[in-house]
Formats: sequence, structure tokens, C-alpha cells
Amino acid sequence: MESIYSTGKQDFGTAILDRSDRIEYLVSLVGSHLESTWNGKGVPLERICHYALVPGGKLFRPLLLLESAGAVGANIALVVPAAAGAEAGHVASLIHDDIIDGDTMRRGRPSVHAAFGRDDAIVAGDALIFYLFAALAECGERGVPDDRVAQAMAAVAAAGIDLCRGQSMEAQLCAGYVCDVPSYLEMIRLKTSALFRAACASGAILGGGPAEWCAALGSYGELLGSAFQIHDDLLAYTSDGDAMGKAVTSDITNQRLTLPFLLARELGGEPVANELDRHMRDSGDPAERLAAVSALVREAGGVAAATDAARGYAIRAVEVLDVLPESPSKETLSYFAQAAVNRCG
Repeated sequence: MESIYSTGKQDFGTAILDRSDRIEYLVSLVGSHLESTWNGKGVPLERICHYALVPGGKLFRPLLLLESAGAVGANIALVVPAAAGAEAGHVASLIHDDIIDGDTMRRGRPSVHAAFGRDDAIVAGDALIFYLFAALAECGERGVPDDRVAQAMAAVAAAGIDLCRGQSMEAQLCAGYVCDVPSYLEMIRLKTSALFRAACASGAILGGGPAEWCAALGSYGELLGSAFQIHDDLLAYTSDGDAMGKAVTSDITNQRLTLPFLLARELGGEPVANELDRHMRDSGDPAERLAAVSALVREAGGVAAATDAARGYAIRAVEVLDVLPESPSKETLSYFAQAAVNRCG
């Protein structure tokens, strides 16, 4: 039978030609792997990790890993454990983020520390980080050569260190109230984009892609990650708590300086900057402060400018894929970046 992908090295059985069906199928593979690994039975840690992982979010990072492997002509079945590990690493970072920020909602329900307590949540996050590396090793058991597994582990570890650097940098920027756009963009490149980069690069490495293709997919992931983070920044001004899956006032409560806010300060001049600073640093009702800040950010052009910045990152992400041969996986990766542009519209 025809593979769901066009390259001869891949064999998933029945052809799945429609992109949405293929994505749904890949998501089901990752979801099943996570469900079987963390079934919620046994010791409390198992139940906590199951709560954090299942049901999952959109499993976007796992999809990026699988499609990056597909883009270099790999048998995607060999790297499904790594894709599950990518989701675990992402969820671990969310657990720890929620503890740091004091956010009690995640994905529309109580965050892990709100549901199980701070100490158990920290341990669960740690366990999921270790599972990420165990999942990479599992790819070796499925037939991925050891040298590729080692290179993928190195790429993921480097990204994890970058994530921690970004988290530390964000804390410094918030504590010092540093209203500097280049510093902010560097922070999100480290904190958010690193895991996107790791997913794409490790998928390509595990799939045996040439160095040039692996580097291109890593760059794609990094650019796409920045586009997605800026889009998430915009949600506080364009959406509600239900769409965000957490409190819409989180950024205000934590005095987190995001791109729409920073660009509005620049575009509005000193009077607008002073008024924004007053509301951001006030101790009043977060909802009232957010409403005031939102109005100012919109009027000063911060939302429009941040939207343009996100589009720019997404467009560049598509461009770096040019080095890859045409394939359904490449087309899907391009679609993801174009969708990022649309979601920032």
C-alpha cells in the first residue's frame, strides 16, 4: 500500500492524503504512547503526571518533531517516543512556570500545583524532564542508530539549558522593569523558541537528515517559536481566559512585560509610557488594570506592531524551509508557519 508520505523510506500503511487526517493520526500516535507510558495507575507520581499530560493540548511540538523527521525522509514510526518526550518536556516547563507565576489554571482546569500541591508538582515536572531523555533513548530500541540518539540528546539538552537561561532572564527583566525590545526578543528566543528548535532539530537528526537540513529545521523551529510566543502575548489583549486556558490577568499580576506592551511604550512616546507604567506597577484590581492597559496598548499601536512582528517571524520560518526537498511533511511544516501568520491576523 502507499505510504501516508511520499518518500519510500516511510511506511505507515494506509495512505492518508488529507493533511487534517494525517495530523489527527499523528496526534493519536503520540497520545497513545503517552497514555500507555503514564496510565495514571500506581504511585501518586504516575497519577500527577497523567493529569498533566492526558488529555494533552494540541501536541504541536510532537507534531513538529514527527514532520521534521518526515521532511528528511525518515520512517516516522521510529521517532514516536521522542515526540512523546517532546510533549513531556513542554508540559514540565508549564508545570514549573505555573508554580513560579502562581497561576492556578492551565488548559482550562486547575494547574498541577493547584490540584496536587507545590512539592508534588515540582517532582512531577522533574520526572517528565527525565522522561524526555528516556524517550529519546527509546528511539534507539526501535532502530535509530546510537550516534543519532546521542546527537539528538545533545540538541535537546542545549535547548533545555537555553530555556532555563530564558526563564532566568525573564525574571531579571521583570524585577528590573527592563523595557527593552531587543532584550525581550532574546528572552523569548531562549525561553520559548528553544523547545521548538529542539523538536524540529532532534526530529531531523533522529531521521538521519544531512547537517544542512537539520540546521534549517532547527532555524525554522526557532523562528516559529518566536511567532507563537508573540501570538500568546497578544491573547491578553485579543482574547479571554477561556481561550488562553489560564487567567487573562496573569501578565499584569506578574508584571510580565510582553511585546505589545513594550512596543506601545515606544510608539506612544513618554506620556503613554508613563501611563502604561503606572497601571502595570499599580497594586489595584488586576482586571481593571488590564482593561486600562489594553486600551492604551491598542490606541498606541502595540497590538498591530506585535502582530506584524509575529508575521515576520512566521514568514522567515517558511523561507528557511527552501533548502529541503518537496514532500508532504515539508508542506505541512510550511502550513504550520502560515497558520501562525493567520492566527496573528
